[in-house]
This record gives sequence, structure tokens and C-alpha cells, in this order.
Amino acid sequence: MVYDFATPVERRHPEGGWASQKWHRYGEDVFPLWVADMDFRSPPAVIDALQARVAHGVYGYGEVPATLTETLCQWSALHYDWPIQPEWQQWLPGVVPALHLAALALTEPGDGVLTVTPIYPPFLEVAKRTGRLPQQAMLAAPAGAAEPWQLDIKALEAAITPRTRLLLWCQPHNPTGRVWRHDELAALAELVERHDLWVVSDELHCDLLLDEGAQHRPLAAAFPELTKRTITLWAPSKTFNLAGLTSACAVIPDPVLRERFAAATKGLLPDSNVLGLVAAEAAYRHGEPWRQELLSVLREHRATLQARVEAWPGVHLSAPESTYLAWLDMREAGLRDAPYKTLLKEAGVALSDGAAFGCPGFVRLNFGTTAPQLEAALLRMDSLLKRN
Repeated sequence: MVYDFATPVERRHPEGGWASQKWHRYGEDVFPLWVADMDFRSPPAVIDALQARVAHGVYGYGEVPATLTETLCQWSALHYDWPIQPEWQQWLPGVVPALHLAALALTEPGDGVLTVTPIYPPFLEVAKRTGRLPQQAMLAAPAGAAEPWQLDIKALEAAITPRTRLLLWCQPHNPTGRVWRHDELAALAELVERHDLWVVSDELHCDLLLDEGAQHRPLAAAFPELTKRTITLWAPSKTFNLAGLTSACAVIPDPVLRERFAAATKGLLPDSNVLGLVAAEAAYRHGEPWRQELLSVLREHRATLQARVEAWPGVHLSAPESTYLAWLDMREAGLRDAPYKTLLKEAGVALSDGAAFGCPGFVRLNFGTTAPQLEAALLRMDSLLKRN
């Protein structure tokens, strides 16, 4: 490999200037495999671009450069077969703020905001934080060990009421790792049109499809009839490990919807992060070779984890088709407490609690780390799970 995905990077000691949520939430003796933050250095081209920008020495108010918007247009056309335009792009500091701003822009207090569970926890907070009505439908759980999670379109429609105005969608899906099939998305598109819903499509993990030859197709590109009602959210943060630089993009083809969303951001968001914009452009312009090697590493780690789960009685995994996140069903593992608590206390491994995603008894495991670190954590989990 050209790039080093094997050597652990020191992230724990804050005196080095690299304090990290992932590595500092728990004690020194805990392996953190929880938050969606990889332990790999970002692409060298990103590091070089940041160093050059820092060397300039002036970090005043910036603006989104035309070179960045053109670069994202090229990325979209090449990787998603979607020829977007520069003016469709609204750059902002993060996908989570965009979810909340969309609720403020597109709904009124008391309107319903719908999503499917399990789901990335901030989705479940948007309605409550914005004075809207939380509405949820459950995905269909796997029928067997080799089966994927499925979109239950009947359950989703049953959750819709006359108050429902906004669907918060996630593709590829976090936490299950599903890459939705075209027929599932076609049923979703028909439902959205029939019920006249707005859609925010979080596609943050779209550049991390793990199956060879898989290609992401944005919801708004696959179903052009949805473009007038859809906000698509992208970011380089997960793919290129840039989350701390807070840079994301809302792609909004419809000019009326775009202006409505942009107006909602006024006074609620800071100006663009100048370093985040530099990093995003470098990643999209020069990061493809690095991304391809990353995908090879993640495939190997997924296989390692799958083999390990087979040796853990009562633990089930529907292998993720994307992301570096594994959604583990531990309801039959015989643990004395909530799985994440037991694993933290008795194995010294920190995972994300499934209850926060709407599914108690599950955990989310981040395998986006080096092979030695992953193996050390799995050995600790072996010591607990193999005896239960």
C-alpha cells in the first residue's frame, strides 16, 4: 500500500494538542470503538493543503472558493453520475446543524418530522429541539443472520399523519450500513410524492460503499421528481476523516427551496471554516487514491469482525454494505446489563449504545481503526462474549 493504515496514531494525550472526544471520554485502559471517527491520518494531500494555508498566517473571514464548488461538481458527476451545478451548493459547518435548520425552514411548530429507526441519534432529537412532533417508523429487522435490514414501507406509511411534513432520510444508512436497493427507494419516492413531504437525505457515508464496484446514486438523482422537495447532505468528514474541520454541503437544485433553506441559516451559523473548506477541496480533488486504499482496509476489517461475531454466542451481525460501522444485535448474548455498559465495565471496550439509536440491546462498533487496535479490542470482547 502507498498509504499507512497500519500504524496506530497517538490520540490519547491532550498535552500533544490533539485532545479527542473518541479517546478522552473514557479511561486510559479503555479501547474506544464508539463515535464515527477513524484512527487513520487524513490523505497527505489534505495535510499538505492545510499546512500551506496555515503558513499564510491570516485566518480572517473566508468565502467558498469557486475551485471548491467546481471540484464537488466534478466529484458528483464522476462518482454519482449526477451533474450538479455550483449554485446548488450551500456550504455549512456540519450535517447535524443542517438537519435542524431544515426543520426550521420547512416546517412549522407542531408539524411532524418523520424518520426510521434505528437511526443516528441526532435525527431523533431534531423534532424535540425545534418544537416539532417526533414521528418514527421501525425498519424490518433481518430474518436471518445473512439477511439485511429492510425498509418497511408499510410501517413508514402507517407512521404518517396529516401533520407530517418532513422526512429525515439516511443513505447509506447509519447504523445498519444498508445501501438501499432501487426498488426500496422507488417505493419511498412514491410515498413522499403522494404525501407531499419534504426530504432531507443525509448521504454522509456515500463514498464508503464496501462492495466491489458499488456506486452511490443520490436519492434526488435517482428520482428527479423529488428534486423540488429534496435537500441532499454531503461532507468529506467521514470518508477522509475530517470531522473536526466542520465542513459540509447541502445540495439543493430547486432555487425556491434553496433560498428558503439559506434564509433559515442567517444568524444561526458561523461563516465557513476556512481550513475546513481547504481540506474539503484537497480531499475531493486529490484524495481518490487514498480512498480506494481505505476501502480495501475496511473490507478486511469487516471480514475480521464477521468471523469474530460467528464465535460469539447470541450475537448477530448483518454485515454492513457501507461505512466503517457495524450494528450488533446483543439481545441474546446473556449479558447482565445493557450491552454497551457490560462491555465497557467488564471488557474495557467502549461502543455506542443502541438505545440512543432507538434499539436497546444493540451496539454500534466502529471498525475504522488500525488492525492492531481492532484486534486488541476484539480480544477483550472475546474474553467476555465467548464465555456467555
